[in-house]
Amino acid sequence: MKRKNTYISILLTSLGLMTLLASCEKSLDEVSYDKFSGSSFYKTEEDAKLAVTAVYSSMNSGGYSIWGVGYPGIVAQSSASTDEMVVSWGWPGWPLFNQLNLSETFPGDALFQFYNILMPTITNATINIGKIEAMNIADGNLKKRYIGELKALRAHYSQILYNYYGPVPVRLDPVEAANPDAKPIPRPSQQDMVAQIEKDYKEAADALPAASEQGSADYGRFTKDACLMGLVKLYMHEKKWPEVITTCRSIQGMGHSLQGNYADIFSYANNGSKQEILLAVSCRPDANSTNIWLAHALPGNYADPSGKEVTQWGGYKMPWATYDKFNPNDKRLARLLAKWPTTGGATFDARANGYIGAIPMKYGIDPNATGEGHGTNIVVWRYADVLLSLAEAINETSGPTAEAYNLVKEVRNRAGLGGLPDGLGKDQFRDKLKDERLFEFWCEGGIRREDLIRWGTYIKRATDAGSTFAKPEFVLWPIPRKAIDESKGVIKQNPGYN
Repeated sequence: MKRKNTYISILLTSLGLMTLLASCEKSLDEVSYDKFSGSSFYKTEEDAKLAVTAVYSSMNSGGYSIWGVGYPGIVAQSSASTDEMVVSWGWPGWPLFNQLNLSETFPGDALFQFYNILMPTITNATINIGKIEAMNIADGNLKKRYIGELKALRAHYSQILYNYYGPVPVRLDPVEAANPDAKPIPRPSQQDMVAQIEKDYKEAADALPAASEQGSADYGRFTKDACLMGLVKLYMHEKKWPEVITTCRSIQGMGHSLQGNYADIFSYANNGSKQEILLAVSCRPDANSTNIWLAHALPGNYADPSGKEVTQWGGYKMPWATYDKFNPNDKRLARLLAKWPTTGGATFDARANGYIGAIPMKYGIDPNATGEGHGTNIVVWRYADVLLSLAEAINETSGPTAEAYNLVKEVRNRAGLGGLPDGLGKDQFRDKLKDERLFEFWCEGGIRREDLIRWGTYIKRATDAGSTFAKPEFVLWPIPRKAIDESKGVIKQNPGYN
């Protein structure tokens, strides 16, 4: 198995971090700042743009960062800790994820990746908010937009940390954030953490253009639509059903719709589409932001019908027990391979040949790819999640109304399936939604882990699968011991890891 340890330095002195997100802004010229000081930076609009772009870099650096698909990323860690993915490589961390056998000594410090990458990135976002607020930028709307993007990124990164570690000690004052000698601060309450994420998203939404107003060169950057979706995810986590309903209805009025073909969403040809996609990580191999999903998933004997040769390590699998939950007529199975063509035209049957699961191909091939890194954009959030989240929130507040049925039916119709059976009770409708969200969002955006935790079945899934290690506290990852020690105990460890 090929693995990389990606260490992100969030310093504006680094040329790399200023240009990693060139893929998100293709008109961005590469500018080198060999020295960073008050006299050489934060002077021009271009400086402000570069400062904001640097904060985007943690979304996906080299394919192995937060939204990358290697083990340091959300999709791999989340999926491997649920019923949607097992990994056939020898790295010892994979079965530990699946068993929820979590500890501070987890292999490769994998459980600390999000914390180690995003805490300094959030600090950088806070510093840049203060710096840009003090800048004299002639275009007031542009200044407002840059600050809005930084608040959206701070909210997004804080939300990821909150989902995996619980409340974390995020600094929100630019002066304190820039002071290396500032005293450690304790972890905030859950209420305060949620309130800050909500505040940042709302202020960002007020400052940013809608996706329909965003220029193509800015694709991959936060919009009003993406901020509202971030709020939906936050409210779903907190089970604030009225807020979910209100926010989903706002997004419904912003012109999005489901794409006609499920597989097209994840294709190279769909790069830049705003029809269904609310937030994506723009990928370009020449900008060190790549999609390496296919290298991790495709088996070595797979031969693509296009004739394109791609890197194939063949580690990721969907367990047969999960695969068999799908209706055989579900069009979404087209991206899950139980059988596939091989060189010479033969068809390989994975189950008959002892494979531990189906191949979660998910993304389409970039026809220009020359190695493991593809330029097919990574999907973070999309409109189908708005529809199914709204259906769930309606069911939780009012039971399975006609509107809730129709929302689910809209998603199922694209998959070639009819609506849900009539006459379901609230609990029955919720159970159907649980399955539907699996079928729609498998191996996508860490959604399955979030869903199982919200439904209270995350730990049960592991114990039902035979794990003797899973504990209720393991809905959260551990705080890095280094952070606790450096704070002299001000930062407290999560329960279950002491």
